[in-house]
Amino acid sequence: MPNRTAAPSADLVVVGAGVVGLAHAIEAHERGLSVIVVERDARAVGASVRNFGHVGTTLQGGDAASYAAAARERWLTLARKAGFELLEVGTLVVARSAAQLAVLEEFAAGHPDSTRLLGSGQVRDLFPFATTDVVGGAHLPQDLRLDPREAIPSLAAWLESLGVRFAWNTNVGSVAEGVVHTSRGEFHGARIVYAAGHNLDRLFPDIAEVFRVQRCLLQMLEIAPPGGARIGPAILTATGMLRYPAFAEMPSVAAVRSEIEEQQPELLDHLVNLMLTQRPEGSVVLGDTHHYDRTHQPFDDECVAELLLHEGSRLLGTRLTVRRRWRGMYAESPTTDFLIAQPHPGAKVVCVTSGVGMTTALGLAPAVLDQLL
Repeated sequence: MPNRTAAPSADLVVVGAGVVGLAHAIEAHERGLSVIVVERDARAVGASVRNFGHVGTTLQGGDAASYAAAARERWLTLARKAGFELLEVGTLVVARSAAQLAVLEEFAAGHPDSTRLLGSGQVRDLFPFATTDVVGGAHLPQDLRLDPREAIPSLAAWLESLGVRFAWNTNVGSVAEGVVHTSRGEFHGARIVYAAGHNLDRLFPDIAEVFRVQRCLLQMLEIAPPGGARIGPAILTATGMLRYPAFAEMPSVAAVRSEIEEQQPELLDHLVNLMLTQRPEGSVVLGDTHHYDRTHQPFDDECVAELLLHEGSRLLGTRLTVRRRWRGMYAESPTTDFLIAQPHPGAKVVCVTSGVGMTTALGLAPAVLDQLL
């Protein structure tokens, strides 16, 4: 995409071409507004393309649940319009103990329309690698799967074809009322949305301090599919029951936590969320660990990657071959899952501070624009 095609002014200037920024650009364009998107890199390379490609609609709670429900419908529409693959394959939550199965049974009882309980044989129908310790599971059919490396660029290209202007390779130095100061000059906007993810503290340190924003560092792996097998749904395990609100609020989850504390405390030490999804070409994304700090050391501990690899081998019942390793990173706040602040009249700082941007951003953007406009 060309770097110098952006108009000098628009109804809305969006900073950041990740999923949160694109969600606001999409919503604004559909409301008839002119839009400029400013992105410091040649393409989106942050959290929006380093994730599982999992739209976990059923796993959310609170405001995230309503945003996720709206976002799901938007993803289905946008996949057709922008021309990227979106699979309605759901999430399979695997239970490997009676305590884990009890959580799924309790959840299914409260969510009969979005959950299907499975016996161990039915789990193997969806996940042939299920080992002998699997006692059952639950299928959440409303969840979606996509390849973020395809979907995010496709959305940007589609928006550009509709007349949304993109200024790529353009670094933002400051945001003032009605103007974004960049390495390519000023961009004027009647309204401004700053959606640069975990880098919000670079320009808005006071806002970051108010919301106690940290960077959540993830270690993730891409592995070769054992035997070239195909895996349809996203696969979740017991650690996800502790992490995702829909499960974590179940009273029975306390027994699962106790079980993990007794048998595998290292999973809690590194805040492991053991799950996997499969890329269209077959590679399997395996992750992930979570470490929180405002500034992280640039060194990765191999023991953390080895822990992921070991647990992935246990889950799949076979030795694994690593194809790629990478760091994920997103902004995290202990005070809110959705940081929305107003640094200047007509401007919003917007950040999903809970690691579910792919799941919720397309539902969050309409609410933000309702406030901004």
